[in-house]
Amino acid sequence: MLEKLEAIYQRYLQVELQLSDPDVLSDVKKFNQLNKEYGELKDLVDVYHRYKKVVTDLAGAKELLRTEKDDDMKAFAKEEIDELSERKEKLEEEIKWLLIPKDPDDNKNAIMEIRSGTGGDEASLFAGDLYRMYQRYCAEKGWKTELVEMMEGSVGGFNKIVFEISGNDVYGTLKFESGVHRVQRVPDTESQGRVHTSAATVAVLPEADEVDVKLDMSDVRRDTFRSSGAGGQHVNKTESAIRLTHLPTGIVVECQDGRSQHQNYEKALMVLRTRIYERELEAHQKAIAAERKSLVSTGDRSAKIRTYNFPQSRVTDHRINLTMYNLPEVMNGQIQEIIDQLKMAENTEKLKAGGLD
Repeated sequence: MLEKLEAIYQRYLQVELQLSDPDVLSDVKKFNQLNKEYGELKDLVDVYHRYKKVVTDLAGAKELLRTEKDDDMKAFAKEEIDELSERKEKLEEEIKWLLIPKDPDDNKNAIMEIRSGTGGDEASLFAGDLYRMYQRYCAEKGWKTELVEMMEGSVGGFNKIVFEISGNDVYGTLKFESGVHRVQRVPDTESQGRVHTSAATVAVLPEADEVDVKLDMSDVRRDTFRSSGAGGQHVNKTESAIRLTHLPTGIVVECQDGRSQHQNYEKALMVLRTRIYERELEAHQKAIAAERKSLVSTGDRSAKIRTYNFPQSRVTDHRINLTMYNLPEVMNGQIQEIIDQLKMAENTEKLKAGGLD
């Protein structure tokens, strides 16, 4: 373990040196990339220094016990050995978790898409409830959300809503939300008081930039059209909405939320890159799944992942058999405990796969 940590420390020093290089300072993209790596390495380096000191002190205490003749000093050495051994064990556990390989996309911003599924109008209303739940969670995290595309339901909620989420570790936090979310409740339109089951699908994608996807603009057809929906006279009189079609793949992206053609074009282009990147990501995830079946896989949109039961105020995540009876809080954005449990389950799998457990 010390050898592995020493190699990480040497890389940390190398990155630290590069960050003061004038050539790096003048390259914003390179600087941001190295600065992010520096921050990620710092936690491990801090633990490494503490671990190295404990290992040195423990060796010293054992040597004292071996050579000391005085009974009081031998008793003191034994106490030191017990205490240092316990600290060493705890630090090794902490290091083990920190050494788990991170998904390179975890630090990226994300595009979240919520669609109504089975259940008609009730599914659209539930999609709206999920949107508000994620909005509140993002606000609590200090993340910025920006609407990209919206199709309202006939009685409220959304048939489809797409929005961008910007902040720290967004994709790494929300990636396990992808899948089918099922709701069990009595709809407002139900006169008999019967519980109905409806569903909405959530897709969370890492936002792709130009480095991730080399997009040949000659392969992209651009169309403008008049915006529809809320927005007053502006959307009714100008063709500010943008539709981009990627001809090789047939992927179509529309954006009409912005106040200008330029805003909508930039947003649509960002989503198009992300959708193309999603295809590559799916292939990558299938390759990983061929080696090991991930308990909390993010690759399958059709997998039923969670049930929200309103009569019993119950939330169940089916992947990790987690059941909680705090549905009002969850729908109000209090989903951190669920996300933490999912992360723990995934990291435990990675430890086993890496032989670190």
